[in-house]
Parts: sequence; C-alpha cells; structure tokens
Amino acid sequence: MFPVDRKKLLRDEYLARINRVMDHIEQNLDRPLRLDELARVANFSPFHFHRIFGALVGETLSDFIRRLRLERSAQRLIDNPKKSITAIALDAGFGDSAAFAKAFRERFGMSASAWRAGGFRAYGKAGQTKRKPGQTVRKRGQDASRPSLYAAGVYNTPPRRLQMLSQNRLKVEVKELPELQVAYIRHVGPYQGISQAFDRLFRWAGPRGFIQFPQTKSLAVYHDNPEITEADKLRSSACLTVPAGTKGEGEIGTMTIPGGLFAVAHAEIAPHEFGEAWTALMGGWLPESGYQPDDRLCYEVYLNDPKQHPEGKFIIEICEPVKPL
Repeated sequence: MFPVDRKKLLRDEYLARINRVMDHIEQNLDRPLRLDELARVANFSPFHFHRIFGALVGETLSDFIRRLRLERSAQRLIDNPKKSITAIALDAGFGDSAAFAKAFRERFGMSASAWRAGGFRAYGKAGQTKRKPGQTVRKRGQDASRPSLYAAGVYNTPPRRLQMLSQNRLKVEVKELPELQVAYIRHVGPYQGISQAFDRLFRWAGPRGFIQFPQTKSLAVYHDNPEITEADKLRSSACLTVPAGTKGEGEIGTMTIPGGLFAVAHAEIAPHEFGEAWTALMGGWLPESGYQPDDRLCYEVYLNDPKQHPEGKFIIEICEPVKPL
C-alpha cells in the first residue's frame, strides 16, 4: 500500500484532470461539447473518461453540462431582464427555445418567464435541495484564478458508495491476465437482458462438452457505456471460454479478448450491487492506485451460480484494463 501522501498525490492527479474538464466546460457552454473533445482534455479514453467522471463527480457528464447550462441561464434571466429568453437559451448552448423551456421547467419546477417574474425568490425561500441558480457559476469579472468550486473535498464519491472498500468487501489486485478465446452471443438492448443470452449460450455449449468448470470461465463483456449509448442500442456479449480453434455457428460467435495488465476486483455481491461495485473500483480504488484505464475490453467474470448461494449472491471478478498513470 502507498503511504497516505502518495495516495493523495495520485488522487489529486485524477481530480486535476476532472477540474480541467469542468473549467473547459464552463468556458464553452455556449457551443456543442463532444465527448471525445472532453476526454482529450482529461487525457482519458472517451469510454473510461465518462465512467470516471460519473464516479468522482456523482452525476453523469451530460447531467453536469445540462445543469450548468440551466443554472447559468437562471442567473442570466435575473441579471439581464431586457434580454429575450430565446437569446439566453441560445447563449447557454441550447439548440432551440422549446428544448430549453422543457429542461428549465423540469429543473426548477416553473417556466423561465415565471422565474424571471419573481419565481426565483420563492424557489430560494422554499429551501430546495437543489443548488440555487448561479451557485456553481462564476460571475462576470470574478477572479478566474480562484480554486475550482469542485475541489477535492466537494465532489468526492459519497462514502456510502465506497462502503465496499471500507468494509473490505471489494478486494483489488493488479495483475497480468492472459488473452481469452471465447464463444459468445451478442445482446443488443438494456444490459439486464444479457441473462437470456447466457441461457442460450449454455444450451449450445453443454452438449458440445464446453462446460467444464472450473476450467471454463463465464463472463460478460460490455462494449458500450450506458450513460452515452441509448438503451436499445447497447451491446454486450455473454461469453464462455472455449478451446482455440472453436468455430462459431448461427448466433454463436467467437472472439479473442486481449490480455495484459488488469485491476481485478473480487467481490461477493447481491444482484442490486453491481453498480456500487463498479463505482467503488472506478471512483474509490482507481484514483489512488497509480493506474489509469487502458483501451482494452473490460469484463465481469462470474465465479458461482447465485441460485446455489445461500443468500443468492454473485461471486464475481471485475476485470478493468489498466496502465500506469
């Protein structure tokens, strides 16, 4: 384990990258912001940058951008009473006034015109749990060198999301993993539906003698980020390791999953805790590890049949490809 000051230095590097992105977003809210552009600012791959951003900040990248645009607009509606609502919406990066009107009402519970007419006063007095407009936006003329409002202590992952680490329920080891030859069935749609693909894969593999535990590994590969790709377009693969040279047939495909250096997180979790396990790895362990994600496939390995577990839990290994920071 690294000394405490070493961990802090490593985590600070992650936070510095995220802060650079937030500053870049704030300075460019009036134009389209592409994921690949923001990932370059952070020096992460687009896929992993989106996951790290969400784990550290506590909201998705798109939610963060939309919130800042709305909060900036809310402040400008107050500060610029003669400027049209449409002009303010366009200045904030919204493509049209209809999209802005819908998003504004969803965020603040009233129309932009009602807000400007004095509704913002009632919103503030009501003690809303959401931040007041302008709270995260620098006003014109404010010292640009001031620390980011999202300093390390402000946007750390909530402690409850990291309980798996503090309770030693998520044990992480960095090690070399071999490449894997797998047969797979591709699932397109919400990731929860991959279980049906596994059922079909096992029915194919059983009669062919490919299911020989513990030698055979059962794993899921996720090809898209659900916070970026529409749910009905998400791609995942239900996989079983097979001997080299195995041929696919019908809906059964074969592929090679690259090996290399991985952070392997071992956990015993309930069905609803998969997201928490990923967050603990990406937002808790990784920023203090001295590693960053690499552009290879990440996957989950399933080490048991939850139906045979006394509490119905999954024993899994999350395998995240990494490289030195």
